Parts: sequence; C-alpha cells; structure tokens
Amino acid sequence: MWQAHTIIHNGQAIPFAEARLHPLAVGVAYGVAVFEGLRAYMNPSDGSLSVFRLEEHLARLQQGMKVMRFDSPPSTEVLRAAVLEVLRLNAPDEDAYLRVQAQIEGIGTLASTGPVGWIAAALPRERSAKFATGLAATVSSWTRISDNAMPPRVKATANYHASRLANLQARTDGYDSALLLTARGKVSEAAAACLFLLRDGVLVTPGKGSDILESVTRETVLVLAAEAGLAVEQRDVDRTELYVAEEVFLCGTGQELVAVTSVDRLPVGDGTPGPVTRQLQAAYEAVVRGTTDAHPEWRTRV
Repeated sequence: MWQAHTIIHNGQAIPFAEARLHPLAVGVAYGVAVFEGLRAYMNPSDGSLSVFRLEEHLARLQQGMKVMRFDSPPSTEVLRAAVLEVLRLNAPDEDAYLRVQAQIEGIGTLASTGPVGWIAAALPRERSAKFATGLAATVSSWTRISDNAMPPRVKATANYHASRLANLQARTDGYDSALLLTARGKVSEAAAACLFLLRDGVLVTPGKGSDILESVTRETVLVLAAEAGLAVEQRDVDRTELYVAEEVFLCGTGQELVAVTSVDRLPVGDGTPGPVTRQLQAAYEAVVRGTTDAHPEWRTRV
C-alpha cells in the first residue's frame, strides 16, 4: 500500500511528518475546526484517478466555515487546487482518501474566529473488512446531537466526539457499528454514516430534520436509487422499523455503502446483504470509478 509523504498546509507543500499545530491553538484546545473527507478512485481500464464530488464537498466546507464564523477562510478555488495538487505530489497508485480541514490556528479564546489555517492531505485507506458481509449494529444509548446544540449539518471535528462515544460503546458490547436516535426518539444516522432501510419495497432514509449530516454520499444514493426506478422516501423513522426492515445499509465517504445485517442481534432480512443493497453498491462503484458514462460531472480528474 502506498504511503503519504507530502501534505499541503496553508498553501505550502511540506513533508507529511512535519505538519504541526501548537497544542494550545484554538483548533486543538476547543476543537474549532471543520473538515471534509473525500475519496479519489482509480478507473481500472485506464488507471486515471478522479476525485468524487469534489465541488459538493467544498461547498459544504464553505457552509461550515460560515456557520463557524471563521475570519478570512480559504476560497473554494484555493482548496480545489490544493486537493488536486496533493494527489499529484503523493502520486498514489491506488485509491486515496482525502481530508481537507480548516481550523483556528492561533492561541486564543473559545470565541476566537481567526487566524484560520487549513490543510489538504491524501492518505491510503482500506475498504471496510465488512464491505462484502455486512455489519452488526446496535441502537446506542447515546443520543444524536441536535441542530440547536451542535448543528450536525456542520461537519465540525467536535461533533464527532458524540459518534466516538457511541462507537466505543458498540465495540465494547461486541458490535461493529452504532445507530443513533434523535432527542425525539427517531432514527437519525449511524456514528459517522447515514442510514437507509428497505420497507415493503420502498427505500427509506431519515429526513434532514432528523439531525443528520447532509451527506454528499446520501444525496448520491438518492439519485442512483431514483435512476434505478426505486421508490424512495425521506421521513421520520422509528427504532423498531430497523428490526422489521427487509434491508438496512449505511453510506458515507469513509464507509462507502455497506450493509447492516443485524440490529441489536436481530437479523435484518435473512441476515445477509440484500439485493437492493448490492444493486446500489454496484451502481455506486461504477459511478465513483467512471466505469459508467453516468454523471461525469461528479468526477474531477487529477
């Protein structure tokens, strides 16, 4: 597997191991940072590398920096160029995971809004070991963060503390993943991934009012499902619907698209990844790699 050797920090390419922030920088001391996780995929036929949905990720990052009230944030043009350059510099020979992050780099207070620094990094990241077989999930006793507390639509690093607690509990209890409910007791999403379920042949996902991250991958799946002729609903989802669903799967840049084959030790369907999940996995794989002519606007070639 290839290794990252270069990172771009505030526009300067430096050795990966030499990237530094002061431990008392506001971004470190208070978790004042926003980020995007992206993937670049190899096309198996010609070996080309393309970043998937780069523009949508950068637009969400700009929204996050706005809500966080960052002073003089980096422009989309600067960040786009950095993402492509960090891939060229590291020259991965297979798929790459990318992280673009903006943080308050100076020493200050909880209310500091600058100075803003940023990084663009490319890293190797293996696909989930459960991609083919599916995940065992549990409904967590931890509650999903809410829009009036720590807005989930802002991809802030601090938001992931809640997901970390849920995942640690799930793994301690023998599960692969945690599913979170809102304060109203409705299904929100997994810890760090969005959720879909199939009920009576209809693909269902919690709506934007369910304290979800407005996921680029979720939106991709909605488009692919509609193009496949599947009926789709965005609505409130009850916890027990997870127990009676024909299929459940998670999606996100990190997870990609992976089946959930049991919830709270109750099998989902027959306990194996279902046909709709596999159909959408295949459609997703084709569109991210460019082995289909569909949606070329989603792929930015390096």
